[in-house]
Amino acid sequence: ITFVGGFGRFQWIHVTLISLPGLLMASQNLLNNFTAGIPAHHCRILVNSTHYNLSNYEVPACLSVSLSVFFIPLDASGTKLDRCRRYVQPQWQLLANGSANVSDAQTESCVDGWTYERTEFLSTIVSEWDLVCNLRPLKQMSQTVYMGGVLAGAIIYGGLSDRFGRRSVLIWSYFQVACLGSCSALSPSYSAYCIFRFLTGMAVSGVILNGVSLKVEWIPTKTRTLVGTLTSFFFTFGQLVLAGLAYWLRDWRKLQVVVCAPHFLCFAYSWWYSESARWLVLKQRSGEALKSLHRVARINGKPEMTEKITLEVLQSHMNKEIESSRSSYTAYDLLRTGGMRRISVCLLAVWFSTSFAYYGLAMDLQKFGVSIYLMQVIFGAVDIPAKFFALGMLTYFGRRVSQATCLLLSALIIFANIFVPSDMQTLRTTLACLGKACTSASFTTVYLYTGELYPTVIRQTGMGFASTMARIGSMAAPAVLILDEVFPALPSIVYGGAAVVAGGFACFLPETLNVPLPDTIEDVEDRCILKTENQKDDLLLTLINPN
Repeated sequence: ITFVGGFGRFQWIHVTLISLPGLLMASQNLLNNFTAGIPAHHCRILVNSTHYNLSNYEVPACLSVSLSVFFIPLDASGTKLDRCRRYVQPQWQLLANGSANVSDAQTESCVDGWTYERTEFLSTIVSEWDLVCNLRPLKQMSQTVYMGGVLAGAIIYGGLSDRFGRRSVLIWSYFQVACLGSCSALSPSYSAYCIFRFLTGMAVSGVILNGVSLKVEWIPTKTRTLVGTLTSFFFTFGQLVLAGLAYWLRDWRKLQVVVCAPHFLCFAYSWWYSESARWLVLKQRSGEALKSLHRVARINGKPEMTEKITLEVLQSHMNKEIESSRSSYTAYDLLRTGGMRRISVCLLAVWFSTSFAYYGLAMDLQKFGVSIYLMQVIFGAVDIPAKFFALGMLTYFGRRVSQATCLLLSALIIFANIFVPSDMQTLRTTLACLGKACTSASFTTVYLYTGELYPTVIRQTGMGFASTMARIGSMAAPAVLILDEVFPALPSIVYGGAAVVAGGFACFLPETLNVPLPDTIEDVEDRCILKTENQKDDLLLTLINPN
């Protein structure tokens, strides 16, 4: 990369174009907060229905606006209408005595459906298909199904890109998100919606994983930290974009189209991308790699390098990697050798806990008691200082310390929130925002770290393998919230405990700050052996000369 201009004009354009879809990736992952938002609701009252035999009663016109209290009981708090029950017969005695005892009045479920308020949301899948009361678990199920698709995509598209190339799979993923995501808005039923969301989730994995690898493999070693952190801001600003779009549209079908259709534009310009020269060489396609390098050199204003970089020069520089690439690799190779096994096991723990805590905090914005749109803006805004914090840590302290610190800090904040009284809602919300900021910084670090730890010959398979645990974490996070019925602090204990364990695992990962990308599994093993020998030498020197 240095021979063709380092981080030049091509890299600026390339990185920017690949990062732009990140503005909409946040919309995909957090979309359920708005498309599946739960509006205030109560049983539908059919005033003209013979079920209530209203002809026997004369209802004053001045009471028509508050008619609901005669048909619907109050909930346990005594201040709001019950969402899932109604009186079998209207309680007109409340007209004469507003404090009359109606606790023994017979009630029934909402057999005629529900009435929804349209102030916060005009339409959601909850109001569309009545996913309330007994069907309320289906609201969260749609998010679980989507994350299941992201999990499947991490497994499938990770392997496919190592076989067919990063560029090809990325282009297809753009098209799949645009088509199937937009089709979700046309879903005639909840089942169809879930199917489209699952397939969209698969494509989202393809966009994220292949975008990261294609960026990393075209930029110089020294700029990886800065580029990786700055491009993650696209995801951060995407959260703010989502809040604005959701507030403007307030209709789940329109919102679904608006966040998916722009990927047609990404599909159109993605044909400009250059396939990874590293991957092409390792797939015995050195001629295509040479053409890509010459193209990059010309764009970077280094046309003279096209004569200096020949097929012989390219093959001599990557002779060892070419020989290694003659073997085929599978996911088993991620665990076959000692160094790769240690990296994979540690990354599994880090990815799971980061995603587990992140989505545990970010996917239930309605619980904070303030506008869901404002909460989305706040949760998105806290990522900005978090990214700068991650950038400073990554640059000066390295990847390993940064990863462990972010996880342990998030655990500390989550544990601290357990001891804050429930009536101190502002402090609880502030701590939740800080915890979300730490998990966001952990995400920024682990995406960069994983791409640097795995060798080129199996990097995408490794990215897919590791991020699989992140998808499992995102699927498990909402389910843990059910534990608050057993003990209110239990979900926080589980989230924080997972982060502590992962922080410990992160300490066993090798450092990659200013280290060239490994191309083969042998490169990874050699570095692990060298590190072990250096540690033994340091220990021996300490024993010989303790002073």
